[in-house]
Amino acid sequence: MNEPVIDLTVISAVVFDTDGVVTDTARGHAAAWKHVFDAFLRGRSTPFDIRDDYLRHVDGRPRLDGIRTFLAARGIELPEGAPDDEPGAPTVHGLGLAKDRLFMEQVDKYGVAAFPATVALLHELRRRGARTAAVSASLHARKLVGSAGVTHLFDLMVDGNDAALMNLPGPPDPARYLEAARRLDLPAAKVAVVVSALPGIEAGRKGGFGLVAAVTTGGDGAGAHVAVPDLGELGVTGRVLPLTS
Repeated sequence: MNEPVIDLTVISAVVFDTDGVVTDTARGHAAAWKHVFDAFLRGRSTPFDIRDDYLRHVDGRPRLDGIRTFLAARGIELPEGAPDDEPGAPTVHGLGLAKDRLFMEQVDKYGVAAFPATVALLHELRRRGARTAAVSASLHARKLVGSAGVTHLFDLMVDGNDAALMNLPGPPDPARYLEAARRLDLPAAKVAVVVSALPGIEAGRKGGFGLVAAVTTGGDGAGAHVAVPDLGELGVTGRVLPLTS
């Protein structure tokens, strides 16, 4: 891998995943998934592994995709159900609604924190003229980012609501990151993506982004251009030059 740095003579904007990169929510997501999956798996299969199963099958994927991927790995098929299913019903939507309700109860009770190193990086990028965007699979991303107090550090966001309206598939498909680049009016080659999950790394590479940077707190960063255990170790050089007419 190359030196962990964002070179703003080459990169003009940076797109950040939210969960596990901007907001410290990955542990809360994993705990909510374990609670829901373990209740469902009782008598069917072994319990959900809060690290390995989460990282391999759920992390970085839209909620329903994560359910399908994890259950397929256990050889379990469920009916899709519908968005108005009872939370916890034995359907893909039912499990997703149960997880969503449990996670948001914890958010409402305890709030959300932003990673200090990410906040510092965002300030430095913007000071040097780079634009920034956030991408999330969550329907609640704007609430989560707002609760963390960092909405003002992003020029725009592409969240789960946008993805549903525009029928944008989730990682490892690059569609959501490419939509952020489109809204920034930049080609992918001029944009860096910062992710924490393997599907996000794959999406960044497939999308042809100029830099794919991985935060490796939960994985090994395989496939990223640069990987760091903490964004405090990702440097910034150069400055984005203003457009001239």
